[in-house]
Amino acid sequence: MNISVLGSTGSIGVQTLDVARMHGIKVCALTANKSIELLEKQAREFMPDIVGVLDEKSAEKLKISLADTNIKVIGGKEGIIEAAQHEKADTVVNAVVGVAGLLPTLAAVRAGKNLALANKETLVAGGSIVMKEIKDRGVKLYPVDSEHSAIFQCLQGCPENSLKKVILTASGGSFFGKTREELKNVTVESALKHPNWSMGKKITIDSATMMNKGLEVIEASWLFSVEDKDIDVVIHRESIIHSMIQLKDNAVIAQLGTADMRIPIQYALTYPNRLPSPAEELDFSKIAELHFAKPDYETFKCLALCREALRKGGLYPTVANAANEVAVQMFLEEKIKFLDIGEIVEKSLSDFTDSRQDITLDDILQADRETRKKLIEIN
Repeated sequence: MNISVLGSTGSIGVQTLDVARMHGIKVCALTANKSIELLEKQAREFMPDIVGVLDEKSAEKLKISLADTNIKVIGGKEGIIEAAQHEKADTVVNAVVGVAGLLPTLAAVRAGKNLALANKETLVAGGSIVMKEIKDRGVKLYPVDSEHSAIFQCLQGCPENSLKKVILTASGGSFFGKTREELKNVTVESALKHPNWSMGKKITIDSATMMNKGLEVIEASWLFSVEDKDIDVVIHRESIIHSMIQLKDNAVIAQLGTADMRIPIQYALTYPNRLPSPAEELDFSKIAELHFAKPDYETFKCLALCREALRKGGLYPTVANAANEVAVQMFLEEKIKFLDIGEIVEKSLSDFTDSRQDITLDDILQADRETRKKLIEIN
């Protein structure tokens, strides 16, 4: 197998390369935003044909650093797109953060590449377009998110039309059990302390606000052709059960494992095979208890807002995602408070009035730009 890894210096990208290293998977292309020190190290180990760097200045520096190799370095969006379309790649791993992953996803699909998707915003903002392109091109989409991979795994061998309900598990993030009063003045540092997973800053904040689970609800609706009413969310603090399905006879099937993203990454790359993994095996003798709870939709309103956006459809998920990306960045820069993230998403959705369901890529990109522009101007 030959792969391109978009976002190779992030958490998912690094773990993808762990899997590639273990199984001798050929890496044809790597991309990053501007983390060129790690990118250079990765490039020298895996010797891809091309390396794409979104930041043009960083790309120029990397060109000089890799001048003693035959690796082609491309700057800007063109570099990311070329990596996504690399002629030798069988599968593209999209681990880009945010809606920036949408265009590379479409580029990969249109080039006939199978997709290992870790960029949930691709389906949140552009689900209708992406899924149609995947169907039209006859390529495969393999989910990398631990929850969606778990559902995908649970569905293997199930008869067609036997699914009744998807049950997404959620860790509850850094602030499970807290009240809105207790969350008024929480710090960025405390929000970034996830109890189970080691992730990038943006997704860790999304986990703390439960926005991440809201985005996953939208993503699940596209991946598994289920409506909002057929998607449950349950808090499971231990992150051992990664998600479940309920079948029409009310049997429930769950996928369990250690909190290690290399398991779903590897399954996406090697499906349908099951190969030795760099992840540790699950030791049941060390599991004392498993806990479950209902989400607090009032305190963590982002989850409820995503469900609302899914029900409204059209461009509403795009608006919710764009508003959240801006708000999370402002929180990380300490320009707003933690609870303001949900308030900003809520106001952006309430101010939006375009209810069209038949939308184009241009519509999505315009709604994304306009939502961001308004928030940046106001704040």
